[in-house]
Amino acid sequence: MARYRGSVCRLCRREGGKLFLKGERCYGSKCAIERRQYAPGQHGQRMQRKVSDYGVRLREKQKVRRIYGLMEVQFKNTFHKAAKKKGVTGEIFLQYLEQRLDNVVYRFGFASSRPEARQLVRHGHIVVNGRRVNIPSFRVRQDDQVQIKEKSPRRDVIKEKVAVAETRGLPPWLQLNKEELSGRIVGEPARDDIKMEIKEQYIVELYSK
Repeated sequence: MARYRGSVCRLCRREGGKLFLKGERCYGSKCAIERRQYAPGQHGQRMQRKVSDYGVRLREKQKVRRIYGLMEVQFKNTFHKAAKKKGVTGEIFLQYLEQRLDNVVYRFGFASSRPEARQLVRHGHIVVNGRRVNIPSFRVRQDDQVQIKEKSPRRDVIKEKVAVAETRGLPPWLQLNKEELSGRIVGEPARDDIKMEIKEQYIVELYSK
């Protein structure tokens, strides 16, 4: 599968806001957005062209896709799956993205960024309901138990990350046991639980054409 291997800070600057792809660096003064609030590239500072309605919706889709780290086909398939379910399509879509295993690992604080969380899952450090799961797109459900494998060599490092992430708070649909490095899904993510500036209606409008 294709994968972006360039600087992730360029992606944040391209979208004009923090995508939180670099871990703790995104929360400090070294964040690229804090120092250079313009698009990357030779002409980034002078780019002030008018963006069409389609362009605005495309950029919103690209922003969300990059936040959660999905390729285009996977992102679109997730949207179509959400569109088939009764309810508000945009909110259901974000709910599906939030329930991905790599995102839940990040939300628990086991990793400082979603890319790092995806790597933890891929390398077999995550156990769901007593079974090892190495699929980042695995969808967790209410009452599922997610934990770090007992014999994982990264447990000490992860404990430090959990302590740091604890200061940022935990969504109400998750319950964390930081001593055992385990967490439980106690509900479903609501729209108000997602604090990022996302205009999901733009994505609905883009894919509905």
